[in-house]
Amino acid sequence: MSPTAITPDFEAATYRKVTRRLMPYLFLCYILAYLGRVNVSFAKLQMQQDLGMSDSVYGLGAGIFFIGYFLFEVPSNLILARLGARYWIGPIMMIWGVVSSCTMFAHSAATFYLLRFLLGVVESGFFPGVILYLTFWYTSRYRARMVAVFMAAAPVSGVIAGPFSGWILDAMRGTAHLAGWQWMLLLEGFPAIAIGFFTLLFLTDNPAKAHWLTEEEKAILLKRLAEEEESKKRAGGGRHFGDAFRSGSVWLLALVYFGLCSANYGISFWLPQIIKDGIANDPLTIGWITAIPWTASAIAMIAWGRHSDSTGERRWHFALSMFLVAAGFAGSTLPGLPGSLRLAALSFACIGIMAAFGVFWALPTALLSGAAAAAGIAWINSVGNLGGYAAPYILGMIRDWRHSMTPGLIALAAVALLAGVVALRLRREHTI
Repeated sequence: MSPTAITPDFEAATYRKVTRRLMPYLFLCYILAYLGRVNVSFAKLQMQQDLGMSDSVYGLGAGIFFIGYFLFEVPSNLILARLGARYWIGPIMMIWGVVSSCTMFAHSAATFYLLRFLLGVVESGFFPGVILYLTFWYTSRYRARMVAVFMAAAPVSGVIAGPFSGWILDAMRGTAHLAGWQWMLLLEGFPAIAIGFFTLLFLTDNPAKAHWLTEEEKAILLKRLAEEEESKKRAGGGRHFGDAFRSGSVWLLALVYFGLCSANYGISFWLPQIIKDGIANDPLTIGWITAIPWTASAIAMIAWGRHSDSTGERRWHFALSMFLVAAGFAGSTLPGLPGSLRLAALSFACIGIMAAFGVFWALPTALLSGAAAAAGIAWINSVGNLGGYAAPYILGMIRDWRHSMTPGLIALAAVALLAGVVALRLRREHTI
């Protein structure tokens, strides 16, 4: 097919082909990553008593993952940009599977902290690496939708992990003299090792290296990417490494993302405990109940990302999502609320969180390119994910102090509201 014969239908078909090839696989990888990150929320139901941990100790251990994440995320993304996704993401997955399984050997607060920190170090290159990797294939026209599809793996992980983790906790307790939480951590680390090895064979670094594309298909993808890079240059978008750290927009986006991550990991690491406190005690039942908000979130996330792409609007889509988060958290604290309505309010909060994630990453990827994109994406994710350290720890301290989740949920509502307001101010203060 000659260049003059490349039609809009051919271009659309090419992007569909890329999506069918890449997105299901990346989706599966993120399910495993998210599972390894948050499955301690289910392990807590038994591990806390076995190890004699307070809620503060658990909260700190859950969150300390993000300190390792923060320290190594930027260099990890720069390495990916140099080595390519296949030879970086594959080994990362294999190592994090091993470290995640080794968390079963935690026998004190210190060993729990150490293993969670190491997991954060190992996994630090995965998520921002994939966000950068998507910019090697998709222009901004498709990016919010693809990020939403990729990140829908987070709530889907909750849908799968809830019942599965609950079943392991209930059925495997005492088998081979191991606790149920030890079996859960062991078994849920194995798939990442296997998929990481397969990644070395399957993943393609960029369109130019894609043997599964025709020359015409490669040409149209590379042409569209080159056009977008040129557009960024004309608009003054950052291209060099230091541009990411000199951009006020990058710092404000990092602040906004901090609020989003605080809300996300505040609920992710504590939802099973919230359900145990007010709705059910049985681990398997808790697992099935946690699947409800994450199922709704996965659907809403993709639909909201698609709507954002179709309109080309990002800030209000993000801000409205965060306002829903704030309303959901605040509503769940109303006195005398039945368990079913409390779960509904928390489900709305989860829906807002996941919808915001899908829209958010279309913002920095439209601003930066080249080395600045690698550094900027990683920096925003690094700073933002410190909310994943702060929120679980603070909620644990509040729970030890007040013996209630209510003040913590109100704090999460306030943080979400602030993130939405700051996102709207980006339009007046900084051009993205």
